Amino acid sequence: MLTHSLKLRKPLAVIDLETTGVNVAKDKIVELCIAKAKLDGTVEVKTKLINPGIPIPLETSLIHGIYDEDVKDAPTFRQIGKALAQFIEGCDLAGFNSNRFDVPMLVEEFLRVDIDFDTKNRKLIDAQRIFHLMEPRTLSAAYKFFCNKTLENAHSAEVDTLATLEVLCSQVEKYEGVKLKNDKGEEYEPVKNDMDVLHLLTSANIVDFAQRMTLNNKGEVVFNFGKHNGKPVKQILKNEPQYYDWMINGDFPLDTKRKLTEIKLKMMLDK
Repeated sequence: MLTHSLKLRKPLAVIDLETTGVNVAKDKIVELCIAKAKLDGTVEVKTKLINPGIPIPLETSLIHGIYDEDVKDAPTFRQIGKALAQFIEGCDLAGFNSNRFDVPMLVEEFLRVDIDFDTKNRKLIDAQRIFHLMEPRTLSAAYKFFCNKTLENAHSAEVDTLATLEVLCSQVEKYEGVKLKNDKGEEYEPVKNDMDVLHLLTSANIVDFAQRMTLNNKGEVVFNFGKHNGKPVKQILKNEPQYYDWMINGDFPLDTKRKLTEIKLKMMLDK
């Protein structure tokens, strides 16, 4: 039986996806693995091939080894979406580069099939952010460094997922109690066996998963791209209401549009 050493307040779902590409707004999941670390120290693993409903580009198949033929009889995300949402109900979410890719892609797939999968009450733990802060490298190097093992069959969802969980456990064991200095020369301890602390370390500034918006040093939501880069979202929506329409009708992920709409609705309620 698989086990873990993390101190959890709620189950932690470690996720890895293989997809048709890296465009969250357009690409689809072709394989998914979730290792659910439970409060009793056990781990439950689910791995599924998924028919994306679109061709898998050859250059992508050559990376993860999944071809159209492999998924032609697999269920679609719409067919498994509800069961998947139930499996990770009440779970915090983790992965390797998960805040930039796996979680945004998963949220987008849920929204496409009308499942309002919300992350507001979930802690988001990105093992890559911890690794890059402490030992900047890749997942294979992280696995070698922290676990002293060679990662065989990288880019297999299950292999990468279980390696990520093992790396996260080892990171916590290695770095808990290790102090760094901030830009003021003050010592602080960034890594603790506490999902709240790891969430703040790896996910504190996330507004939308595509990171078209972020938080500035004043805690304001600002745009993170284009001509209004760095400007407060509320200010732009107030002064240029057509910018909201442009984004809503543009080629942006559904999650970005949802978060932008939430900000606009809150502005209207605050009037």
